[in-house]
Amino acid sequence: MTIHQTYQVTGMTCAACANRIEKRLRKVRGVQEVRVNLATNKARVTYDPSQTSDQEIMAKMEQLGFSASLRQEELSGEKSALLRRFLFSAVLTIPLVWAMAAHFSVTSFLWVPPLFQEPLFQFALTLPIQLFIGQSFYIGAWNALKNRSANMDVLVVLSTSAAFLYSHFLTFTTIGQANHGLTLYYESCAVIFTFLLLGKYLEAMAKDRTKNLIGQLHELQPAMAHVVRGEEVCAVPVEQLVVGDIFLVKPGERVPTDGIVLEGHASVDQSMFTGESLPVEKWAGHPVIGATLNRSGWLKAKATKVGEDTALTQVIRTVEEAQLSKAPIQRVADEITEVFVPIIMTVAALTFSAWYYVFAPQDFGGALEKAIAVLIIACPCALGLATPLSILVASGRAAQMGILFKQGKDLEALQKIDTIVFDKTGTLTRGAHEVVGIKTRGWSEAAFWRLVAGAEMTSEHPLAETIVAHAQKQGLSIPEATSFSSLPGYGIEATVEGHAVVVGSVKLLAQKNVDIGTVLGQVERHGAEGKTVLLAAIDGQLAGYVLVSDRLKRDAKKAVAQLKKLGKDIIMMTGDNPYTAKSVARQAGIEQVYAGVLPAEKAALIRSLQAKGKKVAMVGDGVNDAPALSAASVGMALGTGADISKDSADVVIMHGEVKGVVHAIRLSHMAMKNIRQNLFWAFFYNAIAIPATMLGFLAPWLAGIAMAFSSLSVVLNSLRLRRERMDQ
Repeated sequence: MTIHQTYQVTGMTCAACANRIEKRLRKVRGVQEVRVNLATNKARVTYDPSQTSDQEIMAKMEQLGFSASLRQEELSGEKSALLRRFLFSAVLTIPLVWAMAAHFSVTSFLWVPPLFQEPLFQFALTLPIQLFIGQSFYIGAWNALKNRSANMDVLVVLSTSAAFLYSHFLTFTTIGQANHGLTLYYESCAVIFTFLLLGKYLEAMAKDRTKNLIGQLHELQPAMAHVVRGEEVCAVPVEQLVVGDIFLVKPGERVPTDGIVLEGHASVDQSMFTGESLPVEKWAGHPVIGATLNRSGWLKAKATKVGEDTALTQVIRTVEEAQLSKAPIQRVADEITEVFVPIIMTVAALTFSAWYYVFAPQDFGGALEKAIAVLIIACPCALGLATPLSILVASGRAAQMGILFKQGKDLEALQKIDTIVFDKTGTLTRGAHEVVGIKTRGWSEAAFWRLVAGAEMTSEHPLAETIVAHAQKQGLSIPEATSFSSLPGYGIEATVEGHAVVVGSVKLLAQKNVDIGTVLGQVERHGAEGKTVLLAAIDGQLAGYVLVSDRLKRDAKKAVAQLKKLGKDIIMMTGDNPYTAKSVARQAGIEQVYAGVLPAEKAALIRSLQAKGKKVAMVGDGVNDAPALSAASVGMALGTGADISKDSADVVIMHGEVKGVVHAIRLSHMAMKNIRQNLFWAFFYNAIAIPATMLGFLAPWLAGIAMAFSSLSVVLNSLRLRRERMDQ
């Protein structure tokens, strides 16, 4: 038995912190997997409860210097604290920045109060910034060092402490002396801390925007439900609902939980689940999804799923799981951030030595300034945020469009796909079959329908449901089968009222040695028209056939054309006969067709395509196509909004429309392009900024501003995914 637990983690300042938590927790006995996400401040741990516990895991994180909690709380308090600290620091920093005006020719015309240039006054302003504002950085650095690690806090503390202590030394050793030529670095300390806090605050605000979707989903859940108890209607907290409860939904109210409609008629807005803006009509027998909005009408429904089993909870869990996961592209950044800080400390030491001994001999202050700037300019944060933030935003936007990515790796894998294999029934077609014809031989239509419907009554196949429903509409009494056997990909056989009934494909009846030669030409003609032909034999003799039609989904042809435009090879495979399959494929604009494929053979077909070097995505219904979905590089299931926990699928299209496949692929391309842009900027920034600072082109205070805004630029670029146009 294993437990998957999510912890809220506070105190992480850069990717090195996240890597340190992962590395140390993996060493805890019983821990099987650890994923820490800097963007969401969460850790996902899989462990064996017989060997460890939540308390032990949280205690380990506490030892590392971080706070961990099982409560998934919003960090609004932390954001407010950042704002207060920034404002306090900014007020103290303004006089120090003002005093800098006297040191630059372009700003020398500005009047600077003499007090602002006094070393003791500058010391008095900087001291609370260094000790109070910088306290969290010192704590973070100490926790990292005592665990034999290094993070961004270590760089900040080393640089600001060196600048402050050197300035302090000069201030108190020159008291009473003329200090007009004295070079102090108090403003560097103040500006570095102030802009770091500003960057962190803006970053926290931007992260909040990326996490809005989860908050919106939580807020959709109504607090109370109108439950029918005997003759009365009572207001009951949603948490207390149980399966089987009867509840009412009035106009303007949200459905309290997943259920099935018993009475009434209403227009229900399911847009938060399916991405479809138009309301869906609901009446008796229709399923309703918890948290969807009743636009008009009223409903009386019975609860079928409550609590953790509802569609809303599944959506939230799936999105959070995707946001916590790591894409393979992130491994490079993780490996670099693990050694980044020690390398920068070494580079800073070399910079100091080079300036002190070679470029400006014996100029301790100048050499120290260059080393401080190197420590400050280096930014591991941008590297750490480059991938998880893009995944966070992309998975959130996908969910708003009715698309669920189960893992970050699926976002990366989907953009590499070159071949897409579609199932036919329920995927390209509506899956809502209707009987459009019947031909009997030696049996009356009523007797034929009773026996065929009786045989199909036990089957769970969609075609069986269509036949049974049609017989019921005729007002026929349907007898029960005394024996039943399902033959996947072929049909069924059963015993009904003493008659041996076989219903299915041409292959099945041929296997049963039933002579179908007299109707074979008609079967081929009907198949060419796009109709599915179900042959029926009773007591070893052909008794007739049923014609069933399933229309193409309205967006299928356009979606297939768009996928071709994206350079994808499109294939359709189905268990249906070749004539029907070719007819449907022709309507959808698909040239490559595999017909008569049994469920077990679908996975083999996927593997044969992969053996040719193809990157294959399989699009199916998530149930009958489970083996093929699992075998594919990416399995995509077209759901119904309520059924999103399809284990075999990597991506679930909740609204069930084919255009969702196009949107998922485009979003995957957009996300990976965004990640590459982030990584390029993070690498480019460090590759340019560090050498420039080593050569003395940037003062420490400018380095602090550049570092603060480098990670912010990655956050803002990731947020562009929310607004980037999805071509229709």
